[in-house]
Amino acid sequence: MRILLAEDDRLIGDGLNIGLSKLGFSVDWFQDGEEAFEALFQAPYDAVVLDLGLPGKDGLSILKEWRLQKRKEPVLILTARGDVDQRVIGLDSGADDYLAKPFALTEVAARIKALIRRYNDKMEPVVKIKNITYYPETKKVESSGKEVVLSPKELQLLELLMLNRNKVLQKSVIEEKLYAWDNDVSSNAVEVHVHHLRKKLGKDIIKTINKIGYMVEG
Repeated sequence: MRILLAEDDRLIGDGLNIGLSKLGFSVDWFQDGEEAFEALFQAPYDAVVLDLGLPGKDGLSILKEWRLQKRKEPVLILTARGDVDQRVIGLDSGADDYLAKPFALTEVAARIKALIRRYNDKMEPVVKIKNITYYPETKKVESSGKEVVLSPKELQLLELLMLNRNKVLQKSVIEEKLYAWDNDVSSNAVEVHVHHLRKKLGKDIIKTINKIGYMVEG
């Protein structure tokens, strides 16, 4: 899942960027409001974490303009603990949830996943395809009842394909979902992850659609 993070506090932003990345999210972190505003139109984000006190363009203005331009990505706003008025205005302006500072990383991640689940309306408690069982909440993967350990990117790719089962995903779309802009991505990165997943879960789990991309049938 790819996240747009707009936060100008370097300590908070760095903590969220590193922490969410370790939890399996791909994060693009912006400290300037104008850059954050434009970024939503440049990549396929699954959700946004938006601080309201941004330089260049404040968070409320960004949110209002996104909604006016029909951007529907779920937005979690970050506010100061005692700033009730800003929370209310943020929700009225189109935010989907808010979180007061200071906060725990685990709560941020849980709220993001909940927003994405509601937005997509398809994050099932358990996803079963052939002999593979995936639990989105815990990120647990089983093959014929036995747990399989995957790398973060392998897990992201498997989740992306399973939640879009029977749909061909182009390689370029997969790359955009799995990697942030500052990642150095090799030209065969997706192929390598597919190879590893087939080795761990079975060669038939992922189908290659020649010159187009990949899909999981089920």
